[in-house]
Amino acid sequence: MGNTQTFTDEKSDVVADARGGIAHRSLHEHTERLAPQMYEVTSGVWCLVGNGLSNQTFIKAPEGIIAIDTGESIEEMSSALEQLRLVSNEPVVAVVYTHFHYVNGTAALMEKEPIEEIWGHERISHNLERSATEIAPAYNRGLIEQFGIQMPEDGPDRVVNVGLGLAYRMAHHAPSTPGHIPADHIFSGDCSVEIAGLEMIVTEAPSDADDSVTLYFPALQVAVQNLVWPALFNVFAIRGEEYRDPRSLIRGIDHLRTLNLEHLIATHGPPLSGAEEIQQRVTAYRDSIQFLWDQTVRWTNRGATGPEIAHKVQLPAIYDEDWLTKQHYGLAEHHVRQIRSGLFGFFDGDPVALLPLDTAEEAERMVSAMGGPDRVRNMCIEALKGSQNDLRWAISLAGRLVRCEGATETDRELLARALRTAAQHTTSSNLRNWCISRALELEGEVDGARLNTHRFSRRQVERWSTDTAVSVLRVLVDPDRLNGIAVHLTVELDDERTGIHFRNHVACPTDGQDGDAVLSGSRAIWNQILTGSGDLRSAINSGDMVLEGDLVAATSALQSIDHPGFQ
Repeated sequence: MGNTQTFTDEKSDVVADARGGIAHRSLHEHTERLAPQMYEVTSGVWCLVGNGLSNQTFIKAPEGIIAIDTGESIEEMSSALEQLRLVSNEPVVAVVYTHFHYVNGTAALMEKEPIEEIWGHERISHNLERSATEIAPAYNRGLIEQFGIQMPEDGPDRVVNVGLGLAYRMAHHAPSTPGHIPADHIFSGDCSVEIAGLEMIVTEAPSDADDSVTLYFPALQVAVQNLVWPALFNVFAIRGEEYRDPRSLIRGIDHLRTLNLEHLIATHGPPLSGAEEIQQRVTAYRDSIQFLWDQTVRWTNRGATGPEIAHKVQLPAIYDEDWLTKQHYGLAEHHVRQIRSGLFGFFDGDPVALLPLDTAEEAERMVSAMGGPDRVRNMCIEALKGSQNDLRWAISLAGRLVRCEGATETDRELLARALRTAAQHTTSSNLRNWCISRALELEGEVDGARLNTHRFSRRQVERWSTDTAVSVLRVLVDPDRLNGIAVHLTVELDDERTGIHFRNHVACPTDGQDGDAVLSGSRAIWNQILTGSGDLRSAINSGDMVLEGDLVAATSALQSIDHPGFQ
């Protein structure tokens, strides 16, 4: 079986680009593949690559142009529209979303074009809200680290690319103003619709989002999809995401293979043309994913643990021959661990993982058992001189040192050095960006602590419903402060009623009917409390918010919220 390694041991593979970014040679080559270009896929079909993390696709229909995906911001989509105008003067009359990730530039089209219809999956709104409320801190922290958002623009640590695009957001698109417009035409399953006078067949195709769809235009023999990317598919996202079941992905790709396409456009990377080439390359892409799933199950059934599977299951060399299946985004060794966890949960049969010590205590004991901090530091320095497995050992050693109570600046520098070395020796943009981001934090170059708190932006909270703006408190509860407290709080904001019931050390969302206490006021003041620009105590004292009913219990319950606005 071939060996597609996570790290290279060849010094000649590690090179700098014109702006000083040090990375694996293959990752630099991938940057060229993602360079800005408006591809004319076929007559009347254009795909803009390199304008952001995702592509924008334009299809000429009898009644005007259909825009597929609108990117991360108004500025990004405005730039795409400028590029479109270099090849066509036809008006844009319709928008289609392939999934919820790239829907934030639509306002740019609404302002300048005669948009008559916007199509999208029924779960797009839910997914947008989910990622911006309860899980927002971890989700945003993951985005920042995976896409290198805090990395410098130039020098050794700069972002070379982010695997699927040149950057998460292009610098010249600042300030990246969100401009999402919800779909007014919804599809909830497979269907065939006429859009701008052109038949479009929609097929559900879950991939990195459960609202992903494949859009097939039979008259053009063109499909636009979110399944086949310009890199090995990311079963595991280092930023953290819900489990992406490879079996669902394979079904979606098998559907693509039945269409006998002449042109295949993706949400990321260059389009493909030619029925024979598409069939061959898409089949190999599909098979790379099956390989990971099959071999993970094979070794799991034989009793292998997650780390053992990560080393046993390596992609055969044939998958390193085509950039579609190269590990320029995520890593096969991470994907197989995610598959195992997705199928069976976190416990992999290793007794060490069944009842672990607290991370800091384990680090203290292990460092002591190995002879103390000085000896472990020396071991780490020696490991950094070795091969890829020695690099893993160096990260393990330095990682334990920085967890110890007496961790020194030297310990943090050692871990930063080990992570940066890993970053420079891998083909994976995800791993490179994450490791450098964490190294910069260890060195004090960026502030990572602010990402570990539940921070809400004004833009976020203004988009929420009243129910969401109150129910989000459930994940901010400090349970120790709710000892012996049981109170149902009705919350009325601008005459909209909702509620939250504090009981049994949790806060349960309700409709607010028949509460023991009532908190009322304006939604604008509540938003200020959530964003930290105001606080509940001051709002009550000034009369902007009014608390009535069981004041003692309600006040105690609200003080359990682990957020500056409620302290």
